[in-house]
Amino acid sequence: MNTIRTWIEPVVVGSQVAASFYDTGLLMAVRNHYNQTAMFSNSSSEDEVQKAISNFYIIYNVVMGLSSMLSAYLLAKLGEKISAKITICVPMAGYLVSRLFLLFVILWDWPIEVIFGSAAFNGLTGWFTTYWAGVMAWASKCSSESNRSFRLIIIEMVYGLAGFVGSLISGHIFINSNLASRQGVILACCSSSCYAFCVFYSIFILRIPEPGEICSEDTNDEHKSIQENLNDPINSEDTEQSRLLDNASITNSTSNIQLNVSTSKIILITMFTSAILYNVASIGTDDIINIFVLKKPLNWGPVEVGYGYAASYVTCITSFVGVYFFSKCFGDLGLITVGVLSFSSGILIMAFVQSTYMYYIARAVMMFSLIPTPTIRSVISKHVQGSEYGKIFVFLQLGIEIVGVSSSAGFNKLYQATLDWYSGFCFSVLSALGFISTIPIIIAACNQGSRTHNRGLLSGQTDYGTTIN
Repeated sequence: MNTIRTWIEPVVVGSQVAASFYDTGLLMAVRNHYNQTAMFSNSSSEDEVQKAISNFYIIYNVVMGLSSMLSAYLLAKLGEKISAKITICVPMAGYLVSRLFLLFVILWDWPIEVIFGSAAFNGLTGWFTTYWAGVMAWASKCSSESNRSFRLIIIEMVYGLAGFVGSLISGHIFINSNLASRQGVILACCSSSCYAFCVFYSIFILRIPEPGEICSEDTNDEHKSIQENLNDPINSEDTEQSRLLDNASITNSTSNIQLNVSTSKIILITMFTSAILYNVASIGTDDIINIFVLKKPLNWGPVEVGYGYAASYVTCITSFVGVYFFSKCFGDLGLITVGVLSFSSGILIMAFVQSTYMYYIARAVMMFSLIPTPTIRSVISKHVQGSEYGKIFVFLQLGIEIVGVSSSAGFNKLYQATLDWYSGFCFSVLSALGFISTIPIIIAACNQGSRTHNRGLLSGQTDYGTTIN
């Protein structure tokens, strides 16, 4: 029972279902607001409404992203010194309070600009920057190094399943559960209720793992295997021989340590660069798609929007399956490359979407697009100390948000500028950016190959496994 209480998955599920409800409700509320504004001003141009919605999300994302930068690092430091639960509980409480504002806007006809205030409050309490870094740090501490990539992609899969279910039903709730002809009231209430559950669970039920406690069953299996090998006479002899070989290589330890430190710096730099480039492309894509599907030729309503969100979350499941199978053939860097190529190819197809079925074809090509980020985090975690997981993941998320917020506004403006000419042009640019993010991965792979070769030379081994005298 105590081990179950260390699971972070209930928070991930609850918060993502809540976010799915909120995203659909907010998008529909914003569209209804600007449609009514256009009717009152006798300006019924669809492009004008598109630009108004786009400008709203530019301000919304910038306010939330910039305000989170003020608190994310502080919360990460407090999490290290006081309790790891701070990076989970504080953002969840911020989500709960800020999401209530959508309910007030719908129920009491508050100005839509009130949502900007809720975005600022959400950012000041850490937002996704602190929350997801905390989740990844928590999961990393509860997994073995060899199994960490698989563990983190499981979290992503749980995240995706919850988002899929929430998105699938959000449009139906929006349409069929209206209170006094006010669309979205029940949906906003459901979202707030889910966030309330997450706050309660993270404060009163979630338990911090004890130092040295192993939460991964795979790690336990490894320990059992080691113990069996020690008890086996043949394996004991092999172990003794290994010890003799290890003692013989002590003279080369200083060179190996220096090589590892140099390599770790290169790996960290390339992983950070690739993660930022890739996530900027991913964030920009999400922002543009949300607006793109509301206009012709797709012209989606609440139900179709919910289905579209659900399709995006299916990639969490397919990415999990991809990691399970591809990890048998590729290492971490190979997995990252597969995911990046999947995303970039799908977005390139999205640039030519003219009907709903083409949208889903593009989503199908993007089936492995969620592999890169958790795998990059796994690679990074293998090159830093366990006590620094929370801080390093917050730094990574801050880097993503800083570049992502500024570039998101730029991509939205690019979309507005090319709306009359070719609305899919922005997707082509985002696809190119995705392909560019593979360059740091190639550099890391080359460096890793060079490190393996140098280690062989330092240990006095030839390619044929004979010792150099």
